[in-house]
Amino acid sequence: MIRLFLSHDLVAGVRVDLEPEQSRYLAVVMRRGAGDEIEVFNGRDGAWRARLSTVGKRGVTLELLDQTAPQSQGPDLDLIIAIVKRTRLETIVEKAAELGARRVRLVVTERTNAEHARLPRLQVIAVEAAEQTGRLDAPQVLEAVKLPSLIAGWEAPRRLLFCDEAGDAPPVAQALSGAAAGPWAVLIGPEGGFSPGEREALRGLDFAIPASLGPRILRADTAAISALTLWQASLGDWRG
Repeated sequence: MIRLFLSHDLVAGVRVDLEPEQSRYLAVVMRRGAGDEIEVFNGRDGAWRARLSTVGKRGVTLELLDQTAPQSQGPDLDLIIAIVKRTRLETIVEKAAELGARRVRLVVTERTNAEHARLPRLQVIAVEAAEQTGRLDAPQVLEAVKLPSLIAGWEAPRRLLFCDEAGDAPPVAQALSGAAAGPWAVLIGPEGGFSPGEREALRGLDFAIPASLGPRILRADTAAISALTLWQASLGDWRG
């Protein structure tokens, strides 16, 4: 069953005109026609069955039929990632969506090579990954902020798993042993690593837990995937 993320409220009987890209995807790429059914979701109203009521040059219109699953959400988990090269950042956003992150927050550190990212493109990637995974929401991708501003605006009770590449922190599984579930964030640094001053500041935060991702130096995309996987296995919805 093809799945699409919509921004509209989902109510039985309502007709929805799709965006041009979604219309093209259904009609041209997937070759769906009038009468075919798909699943839609919006992150609020659960999963719904929808029928393609019109398919034409002006686009595709859906008719919402009925709810097939109530709304559910995964753990309240943010991935905070220093901006890296475009292709790796796109991979990170895609895998964060697949691994259940609720938000992807971009951060600029002292060794970050760029201060801007194509946010609309990253949001599209997050939505497409959410459609593929079967989750009933799509992660938000938030504008980049500088690391000091991120720390200054931190909101309790969210905890921070600080992935410290220096190698003198305990492994993630050990660092999270005995920790409580709840709002969390995972922080991954830039390809050049955190500066000594940044490391010192992060280690001094009472809400931060430093942890190591092993004896090898990992690229940012590998580090993000590894950290999210280990967090999900320790505190997230991989525990059954």
